[in-house]
Amino acid sequence: MRNYLFLIVLILVFSCKGQTKAKQKTIYNRDFKWTISIPAGFDTVSSEKWTKMQKRGADAIEKTYDAQIENRAKTLFVFQNDQFNYFESNVQPFDSTIDGNYVESFKEVNKYLYGTFEAQMKDAKLDSSSSTQVISGLLFQTFKMVVIMPNKMVMNWQMYSRLFGNEEFTVNIMTVDKQKEKELLNSWLNSKFD
Repeated sequence: MRNYLFLIVLILVFSCKGQTKAKQKTIYNRDFKWTISIPAGFDTVSSEKWTKMQKRGADAIEKTYDAQIENRAKTLFVFQNDQFNYFESNVQPFDSTIDGNYVESFKEVNKYLYGTFEAQMKDAKLDSSSSTQVISGLLFQTFKMVVIMPNKMVMNWQMYSRLFGNEEFTVNIMTVDKQKEKELLNSWLNSKFD
């Protein structure tokens, strides 16, 4: 099974704490010729902390599906604001001879993610949708999920993904704060691929 650990990591993120002092920063990724401005107040999450969170996420998937997870994703960045607002991007290899049709594979992964949330958060109410979105002239597959916790906290999660040659590029946005969601979406939707 291909690995999208970001969402599952967020099942366990509620024990983590963030900071809110960072200034706006612009990031340029040469591999994808991608420029994005990260909103003020979002701090970089250390690779050590992110690795621990990914391990817990992998454990949740393995427990739900009794399957071994192989993480082939390379994290480009992870930013956090407060305890529950995250912005992450990663890339991983995609080989259609092994992974199959990209769009079908994306849909299958979304089913695993939804199923893991459903199994691990039995008291939460879930809703999801899939579509496509054009960003900087490029078509991205999207998967959106809303998780309503028993305490009425609402988590919105959005994943945008597409192939660049034999690499799958993904952006994940998870928020509980509507203003932070607006800021991150504005940043992402207005980012540029040259």
